[in-house]
Parts: sequence; C-alpha cells; structure tokens
Amino acid sequence: MGWLNLPNLLSLARLALAPFVFAAVLAGRNWTALAILAVAAATDVLDGPIARRMHCVTRWGAYADPIADKVLLSSSYVALGIAGLVPWWLVGLIFGRDLLILALAGGALLFTGRRDFPPSVWGKLSTLVQGLVAVLVLAGARQEALLWAAAAVTVWSGVHYLWRACNAPPAGAR
Repeated sequence: MGWLNLPNLLSLARLALAPFVFAAVLAGRNWTALAILAVAAATDVLDGPIARRMHCVTRWGAYADPIADKVLLSSSYVALGIAGLVPWWLVGLIFGRDLLILALAGGALLFTGRRDFPPSVWGKLSTLVQGLVAVLVLAGARQEALLWAAAAVTVWSGVHYLWRACNAPPAGAR
C-alpha cells in the first residue's frame, strides 16, 4: 500500500474530475467547467510539494501525475473543440505533442531500458499555458493571441523533448 498517499490521491482526484469538466463544457456550463477545472488545477499545484514535504514520492505518483495532467487537458481541449470554443488545429497540435512525447518515452523504454522521463521546464510551461488558456476561454476570453501562445509553447516544448530524446545518454551512462 506504499503508493496510497495524499499526493497520489490528489492525482487520482484530478483524473476523476476530467470527465466532469468534459461534460460541463459540452453542456454549455462553462462556469461549472471552470470551477471544476480550478479544483483539478489545485490538485496539480499541491501534489508535488506535498509529496516532497511528506517524503512520500513514489514511482506510481511520478507516472500518475503527468498522466492525470494529460487526461485533464486533453479531454478539456477536445470538449472545447467540440463546443467550438477553440479551433481543431490547436486540439490536434496538443494531441500531436503528447503523442510525440509518448512515442519518445516508449521508444526509450523499449530500446534503451531507460525508465526515467523527467519533465522539462518547457513541458511544465506548456502544461501551465495550456491550462491557463483553457481557463481563460471558459471565462469568455476569445483572443487569438491566447491560442497562438498555447500553440507556440506546445510546439517549442515538443521540439525540446525531441531534442532531449535525440541527445540523451544511454540508460545507466549517467
């Protein structure tokens, strides 16, 4: 039961909240979606610091946290796309970057045995900007600059992950 701790429960809560954000957006209840998204974002802000402070960092949590982030953001953007609140090219770009990262991690695991895939500062910034743009769109801000900001940081973080993957030392070489 070593994986069951408060930070991991917060990641599970974020994962569980994703369908509710999705449903609220599709129902046109943007303020409800915004409130749920805010609660989910709070779990993301809290889980890491709590894990470090309580000395309960787990491998399960290291995998669950980014998965919960991706499920929450991806489902939010699909719902925003269906609702016509963001363009489909942005939804595709976000999914494309996430698929690239998944393929890179899978390739590293399969071909090098490498099991640690720490997030980059650009990946964290991408998650932050994507989340912020989703919040602002739900709050009624419909500025093209917001969409382009999310697109730019998403592309840049994808390029950075690709660069890191191509220049990473083999497993055990560090």
